[in-house]
Amino acid sequence: MNTEHGFNPAFNMATIRQAFSEAVERVRMPTPTRLRDLIRQIRAARTAAEERAVVNKECAYIRTTFREEDPVWRCRNIAKLLYIHMLGYPAHFGQLECLKLTASSRFTDKRIGYLGAMLLLDERQDVHLLITNCLKNDLNSSTQFVVGLALCTLGAIASPEMARDLASEVERLMKSPNTYIRKKAILCAFRVIRRVPELMEIFLPATRSLLSEKNHGILITGVTLITEMCENSADTLMHFKKIVPNLVRILKNLILGGYSPEHDVSGVSDPFLQVKILRLLRILGHNDTDASEAMNDILAQVATNTETSKNVGNTILYETVLSIMDIRSEGGLRVLAVNILGRFLLNSDKNIRYVALNTLLRTVHADTSAVQRHRTTILECLKDPDVSIRKRAMELSFALINAQNIRTMTKELLLFLEKADPEFKAQCSSGMILAAERYSPNTRWHLDTQLSVLIAAGNYVRDDVVSSTIQLVSSSPAVEQTYITNRFWESLQVSNHCEDKQPLLQVAVWAIGEYGDMFMYGPNDEEFERPSESELIAMYHKFLTSAQVSTTSKQYALVSLAKLSTRLQSCVEEIQALITSFGSHLNVDLQQRGVEFSQLFGTYKHLRPPLLEKMPAMQVSRMSSQNGESSGSYEDHSPDLIENGLGDEQIGTESNMNTMSDNTNILLDLLGGSDLSAPNTITSQDLSVQKKNTLNANNDTTSTSNNQDFLDLLGLDMSATQSSTTTTNLTSNVVNSTNTNMNNVLMGVGTGGGGGGLLDIISTASTAPTNGNDLSSIMAAASINMPSMDITAANSLINDPLVTTAALNNVSVPQGPKLTALNKNGVLVQLVPVKTNDSMQIYMTTTNSSNTTLEQYLFQAAVPKSFSLQMLSPSGSVLPPGGAITQEMRVVSTSNATLRMRIRISYVADGANVLEQTEVSGFPDTTPE
Repeated sequence: MNTEHGFNPAFNMATIRQAFSEAVERVRMPTPTRLRDLIRQIRAARTAAEERAVVNKECAYIRTTFREEDPVWRCRNIAKLLYIHMLGYPAHFGQLECLKLTASSRFTDKRIGYLGAMLLLDERQDVHLLITNCLKNDLNSSTQFVVGLALCTLGAIASPEMARDLASEVERLMKSPNTYIRKKAILCAFRVIRRVPELMEIFLPATRSLLSEKNHGILITGVTLITEMCENSADTLMHFKKIVPNLVRILKNLILGGYSPEHDVSGVSDPFLQVKILRLLRILGHNDTDASEAMNDILAQVATNTETSKNVGNTILYETVLSIMDIRSEGGLRVLAVNILGRFLLNSDKNIRYVALNTLLRTVHADTSAVQRHRTTILECLKDPDVSIRKRAMELSFALINAQNIRTMTKELLLFLEKADPEFKAQCSSGMILAAERYSPNTRWHLDTQLSVLIAAGNYVRDDVVSSTIQLVSSSPAVEQTYITNRFWESLQVSNHCEDKQPLLQVAVWAIGEYGDMFMYGPNDEEFERPSESELIAMYHKFLTSAQVSTTSKQYALVSLAKLSTRLQSCVEEIQALITSFGSHLNVDLQQRGVEFSQLFGTYKHLRPPLLEKMPAMQVSRMSSQNGESSGSYEDHSPDLIENGLGDEQIGTESNMNTMSDNTNILLDLLGGSDLSAPNTITSQDLSVQKKNTLNANNDTTSTSNNQDFLDLLGLDMSATQSSTTTTNLTSNVVNSTNTNMNNVLMGVGTGGGGGGLLDIISTASTAPTNGNDLSSIMAAASINMPSMDITAANSLINDPLVTTAALNNVSVPQGPKLTALNKNGVLVQLVPVKTNDSMQIYMTTTNSSNTTLEQYLFQAAVPKSFSLQMLSPSGSVLPPGGAITQEMRVVSTSNATLRMRIRISYVADGANVLEQTEVSGFPDTTPE
């Protein structure tokens, strides 16, 4: 041999020398355990301790070989280390050895090295940056498999810095004539764009020719890359709108083309490529009429020509249905898609049935009438043994309810509710209540349905169902009230209903107590069997003394029993004795009710009839629906608004209370202590009085506690109302709202013992009992107890438009050090503090250096609880260019605390609402001398 035929003596001698050295090393060092032998040893371990012992022994040996820089068995050791890593044991000490393998010239070493890098390295570790240069070298290798390894590794572990460094290399390989390298480069570009979206423009030119390729590997990777680009950028989406005809052509060739053994899967030509194209068509045709028109025909062909006997065909049909429902397709095509889902519901594979129900639930609002045709099949899925299918079928059934099928659907859902698992009962019962409120044909049917739900759901009923049933009975005609009370009494006669169906017991005793006179002595057109008064009291005695009846139910029963003392013609002594026995009950709430109600049979017996009279009817404002069709899933329905039937005088009182509540929310928002849903800009001119929903009286106690803390910061004690004097306003509030407040107490059982007391109402030493979360009594509370500020100051701080003084004060600002509170958009707010003997006067000046007139200017301030703040009226509310507004504040300190002030400024500039908020400190010491 000679050099013309590739003979190189120096190269061959070096190779011989290296082979000889490796042979000597193998002889000198013991042969390490092979990977298959390690796997056998680990699998043979009988306990976790034995397995850990085998792994620790092998890891110790591998560490030793790494320290001795053994190049011969490094590849085998890394392979074993990767297997140990897959078992969950730490293997980070092999990271640098993986980098050494990637730099090797042998392909077997590179393969294990890159595999280890993908498993052991990530962008959170700086070590992975060392592999960048090795990747760049291998991307330029002449061996396609080495290039493929480098592209796979880059796509798996690329950090943003690494992606930016090697993006140009990947873009170059996307144009390679080698299809193997090209498809690997396209997939790598896909991963790079997902990690660094701004690199999309580099790869955009190279994507133009991808859809003209014949190789299916390049087609599927190209479609994947284009899909990712379209999802990340709206501009790129518009750029690719023009490729819709090309995608339609490729999809048509796949459907109508002949048999291709290379791409055939169960008789379907390349289903993976078809699914990718359908998904891209769905993205391109969303809200685009022209693109949707271009793909309507091909979607119809796919839907009708795809074989459904195999799972592969069902996959393509499912993707076709999603595309049809997401684009602006024709009505007939949507019906075809729904029918395909209907066929899926009849499939024996439960996964396909679940997919069909899930898709119908997402698309039912697009074509409700088409889905209604499959209602029978959907109801059959309620009996499916699979819990996931039953859940989806239940949700879809609620979405299908309308005024025409309410009776049929309710009957089926009641059967499902009776046999449903406990986790379904709460959701199903609430959904049925909402559906009945929306589509009930008449009151009698509605009442019967509510009762059936309470019986079927038992103790799994949510509190909203109890409240909804009570409000329905309250707003029903007298005849229906008598009817449903008799039905409630009949339901209580069934054994175990009292223990197993506590919500039913609560509603039943409420209705009996409220309408006991009609129940016992009213007309009996339905010929119900009525109990005697002694039997009725005996039943209550059974409830109240049973250990299986919950405290909440006993609260309902005790209030109901008190009301029965004014409804029944006799047995008052028995009722009194039963109520009095609770005066020494272990439960504090029941004991309080027993003591307070006992007073109504003694000293204050003349107040018992007016206090325990019937509650005013609650008017239910039901949500309307168009043409009786459901406009959304029951989970999307918001609760009905409940309004108490009040007289004009009561409505005026409620308006004042709610205005005060709104102003209190402004204070809480000012201090950052309330998560309000009101607009960001709040001024005194756009405050609105909002009706309070009686069903939502019990809010989250944690947020209430936080809000109370912020009110305490201002010195407003809103949770307790202790009055030292009885004013005319207080007396008027107590007299006008005694009945309503008492009924609220009777209605609000189960809220705990901290809600106030009945004796407080009777003694008129304070206002009506208030729930800690109920702000409806804030007006009375604010007018009674403000220890750290007077009423004028509070109203000025709250800025109530009903009570704010209209007079404007022109304040003369003295000279002194100025604190800049705000300097933004030409608005400069400065504070001048002036210390006096017992207080501090702060003069606020706002100047406008802009060219815009500021209207509805409002300055608000808040200080900590250890200070009292009085704000006088401002000099104006309109701030012209170059103008100024002044306002005086007086601060009195009650401790040695440091003064800090949070201010809030709002105004309207050029029709836009502007809101600024900041905190000011650095005031002089305000400690009283």
